Amino acid sequence: MTRVVLAPDSFKGTITAADAAAALEAGWSEVDPSAEFVHRPMADGGEGTVAAFAAAVPGARRMPVTVEGPTGDMIDATWLLLPPTADAADGTAVIDLASTSGIELLEKLRPWDADTTGFGQAIAAALDHGVSRIVVGIGSSGSTDGGTGMLSALGARFLDASGAPVARGARGLADIASVDLSGLRTAPEVRVLTDVTNPLVGPRGASAVFGPQKGLNSVTDVTRADHGLGHLAALLGLDADLPGTGAAGGTGGALVVWGGVLAPGAAEVAELIGLADAIADADVVITGEGSYDGQSGDGKVPSFIASLAADAEARAMLAAGRITDDSDTSLFAASASLTEIAGSSDAALADPARWLRAAGAELARRV
Repeated sequence: MTRVVLAPDSFKGTITAADAAAALEAGWSEVDPSAEFVHRPMADGGEGTVAAFAAAVPGARRMPVTVEGPTGDMIDATWLLLPPTADAADGTAVIDLASTSGIELLEKLRPWDADTTGFGQAIAAALDHGVSRIVVGIGSSGSTDGGTGMLSALGARFLDASGAPVARGARGLADIASVDLSGLRTAPEVRVLTDVTNPLVGPRGASAVFGPQKGLNSVTDVTRADHGLGHLAALLGLDADLPGTGAAGGTGGALVVWGGVLAPGAAEVAELIGLADAIADADVVITGEGSYDGQSGDGKVPSFIASLAADAEARAMLAAGRITDDSDTSLFAASASLTEIAGSSDAALADPARWLRAAGAELARRV
């Protein structure tokens, strides 16, 4: 009997990690009906982080909350309450920025106005519940506000020269004359999951690297936002060169100011869902993501899973929406591209579950 651990990431915007795992199982079972499956849907701190914990931790409960989305519209979201443990007697809250302030929530990009207020409101709801520990995933952000929206929702005040609150989002950063943290809520233990090691400012900073995908389309825009973030860091006493502070448009840095500890997203999720134990006696481990490309070897879910599989002497396999020419697939015993199986990228995107099922069958035939 083949023991197969299914640990894909979400295929961003098309299918969740849990549904991707189910489709891969269905396909593999067509070829190998006697196989035994263990589901450990993964995330690296971005989209699907809450879902990964919900699927893997018995007794986890989704807690509804209504927050302000990235442009101020009220949206329904959830955070996840994990049961008490020896390390967290009153439970752990898992909150992902993607579901409260993420780029997928924007009908159109709003580079100067989008902010992280809703993310902070979800954190505040968890604090009100009385949790002992908070785990936050900060991938897939839609703003470059330096985390000012989040901190404001937790009690901080960002004021202009007249003592009035500055505009929300990146727009108001340069106008901040003073920061009042006297009302900022006390942080419990806070773990910050991210796969990003970029500093806050500079050529590898939040504005330069991630700003264009959020609508900062010119050198002038990027420079303006970068200066705003540097100004904010100086007022907060934050080391703007610290790796990871540039994550989520500077929200990584704001969380450090609040007392959070930055941690590699994939590794932290894997530890908290017991992935290494699940893989220990596996024959095959299948992982995947929407686009496996040249950046996927740098702390992303697939490369991390491949390393765990190698340690357990299990075969690592990959199913991805697309596999680019600059990617390194040597980590895997076999790989399958949904785009190749479906015949085109459009076809793969239109029905990812169907083609993941086909990919699962193809991988099974290679064993």
